[in-house]
Amino acid sequence: MNEEFIQALTEIEKEKGISKDVIFDALESALISSYKKNFGTTQNVVVEIDRDTGQTKVFALKEIVEEVENENLQIGLEEAKEIDDKYTLGDTALIEVTPRDFGRIAAQTAKQVVIQRIKDAEREVIYDEFINRENEIITGMVQRITNNTVFIDLGKTEGILPPSEQIPGEEYSQSDRLKLLIVEVKKTTKGPQIILSRSHPGLVKRLFELEVPEITSGIVEIYSIAREAGSRTKIAVFSKDPNVDPLGACVGFKGSRVNAIVEELNGEKIDIVIYSKDIGEFIANSLSPSKVVKVEINEEEKSALVVVPDYQLSLAIGKEGQNARLAAKLTNWKIDIKSESQYEEIINSRGDLDGEEEEDSH
Repeated sequence: MNEEFIQALTEIEKEKGISKDVIFDALESALISSYKKNFGTTQNVVVEIDRDTGQTKVFALKEIVEEVENENLQIGLEEAKEIDDKYTLGDTALIEVTPRDFGRIAAQTAKQVVIQRIKDAEREVIYDEFINRENEIITGMVQRITNNTVFIDLGKTEGILPPSEQIPGEEYSQSDRLKLLIVEVKKTTKGPQIILSRSHPGLVKRLFELEVPEITSGIVEIYSIAREAGSRTKIAVFSKDPNVDPLGACVGFKGSRVNAIVEELNGEKIDIVIYSKDIGEFIANSLSPSKVVKVEINEEEKSALVVVPDYQLSLAIGKEGQNARLAAKLTNWKIDIKSESQYEEIINSRGDLDGEEEEDSH
């Protein structure tokens, strides 16, 4: 290694932010391994690289003893004093054992170490960038699909969209541009692994933040989201400003804002409902598009009995119970839906029971 190599390290330090000392330390460790492998020795050795000239030397570490039992690890006192007369028994002597062609081995090793360090540093930079972006939205391009796992080109690196994070029924093709949520960033031996999602409720939240300036500015807030990806999402919003209609802000002029989100999610239905501190009102709103006649609240059990018009019972429950299920997720309350005629039957049976109890008391 020579001064050109030292200059190259200086450039790497400037461009990649990798300290020269870090490379020298790694190089010295790698050269110890190279020396032992190439020269088949069990000696204890250290490698020293001159930080200014790049000159490399190998030294064997030997304990100074009266009687040598292991020549690889020990040296006699007289022989040690020939190297440096300050040595005494019990000291560790440094004896230069640099092989003649060690410069060639050092140069090869240096190249490998530098390449590896640059790779490691670049991976670290990517990890640091993406770990701070967990739960953020990102746009990427489908690069390839292997065993149902979609690999996404994110520019500097690649992200993974596993089957569990895909929208059921959504098809992906090479070069498709997608908006995705960064759900997790993991360190692995091959560099950072970035797990992406299309099915996470957080993706809908971030899409609304992108499309609705009132959400970005904090005037309108998202209270909760319930999602069955690829099918339907319910989102509860409220406004901090009485002059701003949260529903209108999210829907946009002629539905422009919500339609942009629906299009991004390939036609997934989105119900925007108004959050209210009055839980009865919130539950009634959550069952949109169904009309609600009455809500009976049970605070202790965190459950509600909701009464809807007879002709809207199936709408309130939804296909395979989806509307009711999403409303329960959105409000975090158990919801039991009855039609008006079913509710009348319940009231009548309660009345009959009350009458029987009165007769029993007479």
